[in-house]
Amino acid sequence: MKLYDFIWLVPLFPLLGAAFNGFVSHRRGLSKQISHTVALLGSGLAWVYAWAAVIQWFFTEDHTKPYVVKAFTWITGGELAIEGGRTAAVDISASFQVDPLSAVMLGFVTFVGFLIHLYSVGYMHGEPDRAYSRYFSYLNLFIASMLILELAANFGVMFVGWELVGLSSYLLISFWFEKPSAAAAGKKAFIVNRIGDLGVLVAMFICLAAFGTLEFAQLFDARLALDHPQAIAIATVVGVLLMVGAMGKSAQIPLFVWLPDAMAGPTPVSALIHAATMVTAGVYLLCRLFPLVSLSAVGMTAITAIGALTALYAASCAMAQREIKRVLAYSTMSQVGYMFMAVGAGTVTGAMFHLLTHAFFKAVLFMAAGCVIHLAGDENDIYKMGGMARRGPVELFWVFLAGAVCLAGLPLTGGFFSKDGILLALFTHPDPTYRVFWLIGVLTALLTAFYTFRLVYLVFAGEWRGTGHPHAIPLQMRWPLWPLALLGLVGGMLNLPAFVGGGEMLHHWFGDLAGRAVTASHSTEWMLIGLAVAIAALGWLVAHWRYRNYQPPMENRASRFLLHGWQADALVDRLLVRPFTAMARFCSGGCDRTLFDGTIDGLAKMATRCGAMLVQLATGRATTYLSAFAWGFLVLLGWFLLKLVNGGGH
Repeated sequence: MKLYDFIWLVPLFPLLGAAFNGFVSHRRGLSKQISHTVALLGSGLAWVYAWAAVIQWFFTEDHTKPYVVKAFTWITGGELAIEGGRTAAVDISASFQVDPLSAVMLGFVTFVGFLIHLYSVGYMHGEPDRAYSRYFSYLNLFIASMLILELAANFGVMFVGWELVGLSSYLLISFWFEKPSAAAAGKKAFIVNRIGDLGVLVAMFICLAAFGTLEFAQLFDARLALDHPQAIAIATVVGVLLMVGAMGKSAQIPLFVWLPDAMAGPTPVSALIHAATMVTAGVYLLCRLFPLVSLSAVGMTAITAIGALTALYAASCAMAQREIKRVLAYSTMSQVGYMFMAVGAGTVTGAMFHLLTHAFFKAVLFMAAGCVIHLAGDENDIYKMGGMARRGPVELFWVFLAGAVCLAGLPLTGGFFSKDGILLALFTHPDPTYRVFWLIGVLTALLTAFYTFRLVYLVFAGEWRGTGHPHAIPLQMRWPLWPLALLGLVGGMLNLPAFVGGGEMLHHWFGDLAGRAVTASHSTEWMLIGLAVAIAALGWLVAHWRYRNYQPPMENRASRFLLHGWQADALVDRLLVRPFTAMARFCSGGCDRTLFDGTIDGLAKMATRCGAMLVQLATGRATTYLSAFAWGFLVLLGWFLLKLVNGGGH
């Protein structure tokens, strides 16, 4: 039996868990144990089955080619005129595929997702029964949505998963909808992502019109049938549109304003969004369509520029944040910017390698941050913490430090190797413009090391500065941290560069989809590694000098500017929200109420007046009616006589 023939079961397991908790457990008020057991079964079965199916596929099939499983025919239609004067029949199926890219995504999404589910059992134990079941229903739906997206064999199925990811994020970010801030954050994420989703939808229609298919394998083959200039033009338009979609999901400039506010949701949701699901969806989209996107040098440069600007912007904002989860949120934006730079530099391997290591160490950082918040009595301000290394379980400090050194890019950690690979790809790119992007990447790495160790010192060093009473940290919140911390530290082994004795396994694993091979002389590679080590050390030393002894936060214009994210929300409010509100107010008051309602109301009033005049004729008196009849008869008689006279004259 080929398990991978039923790969559609992987998203079905959490989808069934979401349906049970949403329609049965939530409505009937079943116990918390039933709710989280069903949710854990849904995510756990997806993890076990996905790994078993991928392993069997690897040893049975040619893993350099995608293995497509067609579940059923979804949409069929007539002939469609496409580029080159050809026609093609519209046939979109609900099909799923296993290939090197989806296999990697399946491996870490199901594993990290299951650990976050387990962590949630402890974190959300204080919620009422109905809210508890609702939470796990949304969490299962989130995992199922991401699995549909990454297993899709065509654009249509991928777009379904893409939209479900957006819906799930809205439901979870605004989970505590009784709080105005949470409700507003959920709406903000949903609306901003709709802008990006429009780009993906238009790109999908262009692909259908140009190539006559939405199946990825056929789409990549069909592009070769076009003339070279024509293919480049289509690839440029599609690449830019896909970049817009990826900017929304992965919170890149300018569609990034939703991510810092997304911290209004529960901490496990933050870990899921930032590590395994939503922000990785945009990077995965670009990697999945890389054979098409990479045809356009303009599109690739635009992707790199967006990633570089976002990486630097978010790192600068992270340096001044006071809330522990907002530091990590801006950090995620910055690290995803590195992944965009990798795609733009032509290396899918580099993007996926950093996405993989980042998933592990960012998940452990968010989950450990949740434990810290518990210990601080639900306090989020890092300036009101301190001394957590002695206040909480000793392993909490070590797992947080493991994630921190990976994020800072200390030597031999997973984050070090994956980030260094991206910087090498930028440095060795044949286009000289990419040296500018490399410099931005280097500066961002310095800022990353600084704000990471700033966070460590303010939270764990010194004395306790808070006033909250600590909450107990359940076992379910503690032991999932260890495997993630370990994988973050040793994740670099998955793609060690050849010059240090590695085999670059991921590059060989991805095969034709890997992108360009990043090569450089050993002296260049050692020089860049030495620079990376110096940068990480410098960032740590500056943070050590500034924060080893607690000092109150600086209050000046620059710190406030960075704290508020370069006033991005105020800028968006002035450029978009206020003009749109004014236009809506004009349409509502000036057009709808004054013009349309006024016209309709005026016609109604005129009809009423005419009716009132006619009512006066209905007196109920026989003499009035006889008189009216007589006058009417006389008028008709006069008209008849007039016509008769005129007729007689002719």
